[in-house]
Amino acid sequence: MRLSDVSFRYSRRGPWILRDVGLSLAPGTVAEVTGRNGAGKSTLLRLLAGIVPASRGSVTGRPHVVGYAPDVFPADQPFTVSAYLAHLARIRRVPSSAGTALAERLNAAHLLDQPLGDLSKGSAQKVGLIQALLAPPGLLILDEPFAGLDEQTRAELPAIIGEVAADGGAVVVSDHQNQLREFPGAAHWLVADGTVTVRDGDRARRAVIEVVVDAAEADEVEQKLRADGHTTRRIR
Repeated sequence: MRLSDVSFRYSRRGPWILRDVGLSLAPGTVAEVTGRNGAGKSTLLRLLAGIVPASRGSVTGRPHVVGYAPDVFPADQPFTVSAYLAHLARIRRVPSSAGTALAERLNAAHLLDQPLGDLSKGSAQKVGLIQALLAPPGLLILDEPFAGLDEQTRAELPAIIGEVAADGGAVVVSDHQNQLREFPGAAHWLVADGTVTVRDGDRARRAVIEVVVDAAEADEVEQKLRADGHTTRRIR
């Protein structure tokens, strides 16, 4: 999947939220999206999922099955959890038992008979995750999925993400809590000032180089290295 020179704004005369974004997302990729509030993280995820179209540029190669869990699940719907998941299972053409199995795995089986409108934020978040995973996704988009989750579910989610990636699905996660900062091989996308900077998180591609400089030049050298995108650590 590829984003080529993608720019986006919500209205014809509105401010540009994203500008000239170029990204490539291969099967099996896991990418963590970070950035300050309002930087455009959720907008980027909606563009990837196909919920909103690019104002300029193109998005190509999107997988046929996309699972998307928004940061706020729309729980104000006239269904119980089980009826909602069964309805989506029919749309996805998967057995209704898929929802039950995921509910058990995400510690949400006790929610199945509850009305969606009665759910807490954390419980609604679980339902959002379940519906995104009902059919094996070629692209899984999760917007702040760890928010409000109990400890058991929080620990299980990275394993699920790893399984999706191992099956060839690409996973993009917006996460201000940095729960995937140590995820093996994950890429890290920083959204800031309308642009997206890609940082490769694969430690196998990193090397540590010790540089010895004159003490009087240390500050200048360190500033140059950081300006070039390197991580530095002063040894005293």
